Amino acid sequence: MNAVPFWIRPTTSRVPFRWVYAFAAVLMAYQAAATAPNVLLIMTDDQGYGDLSIHGNPYLQTPHLDSLARSSVRFDRFYVNSFCAPTRASLLTGRHSLRTGCHGVTHHREAMKRSEVTIAAALSAADYRSTCIGKWHNGEQYPYTPQGKGFDESFGFNNGHWNTYFDAPLLRGSRFEATQGYITDVLTDEAIRFISATKRAEPTQPFFCYLSYNAPHSPFQVPDRYFDKYKAMGLADKVSAYFGMCENIDDNVGRLLDFLRQEALLDDTIVMFLSDNGGTAGVSTYNAGMRGGKTSVHEGGCRVPFFCRWSAAGWSARDVPELASHIDILPTLLDLCGVSDFAGPELDGISLRPLLEQQDPSDWPQRTIFTHNPIDETNRYPGAVRTNQYRLVREIPRPQGGSSAKNRDDDATPWQLYDMLADPGQATDIADQHRDIVAQLSTAYEAWFDDVSSEGLQRFPLPVGYPQQNPVRLHAPQAFFDPPLRFANGPGFANDWLTNWRSIGAKVWFDLNVATAGTYAVVLRLGIDPADAGAKLEIAAGEQVVSTILPTAAAPEIPLPDRDPRSRARFRNRDWYSLPVGTLDLPAGRTRLALVARTLPGDQVMDLKEVELSLRQIGDAAD
Repeated sequence: MNAVPFWIRPTTSRVPFRWVYAFAAVLMAYQAAATAPNVLLIMTDDQGYGDLSIHGNPYLQTPHLDSLARSSVRFDRFYVNSFCAPTRASLLTGRHSLRTGCHGVTHHREAMKRSEVTIAAALSAADYRSTCIGKWHNGEQYPYTPQGKGFDESFGFNNGHWNTYFDAPLLRGSRFEATQGYITDVLTDEAIRFISATKRAEPTQPFFCYLSYNAPHSPFQVPDRYFDKYKAMGLADKVSAYFGMCENIDDNVGRLLDFLRQEALLDDTIVMFLSDNGGTAGVSTYNAGMRGGKTSVHEGGCRVPFFCRWSAAGWSARDVPELASHIDILPTLLDLCGVSDFAGPELDGISLRPLLEQQDPSDWPQRTIFTHNPIDETNRYPGAVRTNQYRLVREIPRPQGGSSAKNRDDDATPWQLYDMLADPGQATDIADQHRDIVAQLSTAYEAWFDDVSSEGLQRFPLPVGYPQQNPVRLHAPQAFFDPPLRFANGPGFANDWLTNWRSIGAKVWFDLNVATAGTYAVVLRLGIDPADAGAKLEIAAGEQVVSTILPTAAAPEIPLPDRDPRSRARFRNRDWYSLPVGTLDLPAGRTRLALVARTLPGDQVMDLKEVELSLRQIGDAAD
């Protein structure tokens, strides 16, 4: 009774009580919705549509996410890119990833243009306080980092992969901070800390918390109690770890929602949950009847869960069958949060508010959803088109996307067509029977691709000399290099390093854009066996050169608790040796920083992890 305002509590009025309460409920919901809501946007990494018990998984138990889903508007046909960074770029900007400049997952291809405006930057106009927690994966150096893209705070890591899930060193802003415990637990703790601190400082200030868990992405590391539960079901180690990571996420989402409930914040917080692409380790066990997983442009690679709840708005929990996409999240949030002036590039997405509010479905457009897997600066395929009835797919041989893929447009398969209403598992290609539909949809894809890539794609130069990130680290996967150099553990994941430097003629270089002219201290992080010590190395930028004789530099392996043998081979940690090599005077503007070996007394020059540059003294800017 006391929940109803005193001025409309039951009296001796002859108005029926049920009318009074109905009016009160509507008015209270309207007043709550008129207040700027908080926003909690939760994204998981590599968790597929089938990796939830509410979607029929026979092994995995996700009761907290199931409960969230049952109380949410559930978008049953929600699409993203089929791997990490492009999805994140589109989600944050409301634009197709190629428009943002993001066209890969490593080598600095994952960064977004400086001109892109994110949800955080847009919400700042409405006095939101924002944080990015967890995996960023849209640029490693400021201003491509979260705080360069409008977030007030950040805590996690900026690249696309992290090797250590227990007691991980994580970035708070641009400085590393030691943590204790399992990474998903730690990131949830940080979300609770941020929300608490925001509301303590200013109770009426709304928050935007982008909680981007890096689990259940490999490496497959998880506390024993989660792993043991699924291993006891007879599942393989990799799947047991993966499902255990999903259940740990579920526990943490439950813990976070309980916190919001206890703080009386839950009702007026928009809670969104989704993942960034189709599943990985669990796909072979259960995939909700879909074809394909991560990096596939079939349904299973691009369709993900998306739940949206805002109790104060009074939405009815239900399934929404209309097509929606990651590009719709920014315009939806701006609409719901009352931000009418968007000072950014033209959006590709549209607000989902009519669907959330159950407005007349006949007013909703018949949408066409396009998917492209970026590999380099020019590839057109793999690609797909999704309509209400059809999925059109064109693939390339071998890896379809991610750091292992190669541009093989010349070898692309013919277009395949599937009737998703009659054949949701995509068992039968009907392209030959419907050539007119193939022609129509493929023409639409080619026109769409030409449009979104019309400004061209490039690997942006690495920014150096910003006070917001000093020193700045230039990682080996961001380098250009000559053969016979190669990456140590594959195609150059974010955690990788350069090895096999067995030629004096070979060099390594970084394309830089120096924001502040001045004197920069140079530190190398490397490993050198005793038999290879003694090489003379020069580091040059323009006319500036500093040289050093490379010593023995022990960089021992650090064992990781990976549950999967393939992870142990691919994702290796080392305690890298730090070698100061002197200073360089760098002019402002574009320049190349090159590492050149002048002597080679052993088998190779070194293993190179990264180059660190620290602005020590500001100099004169170049003309």
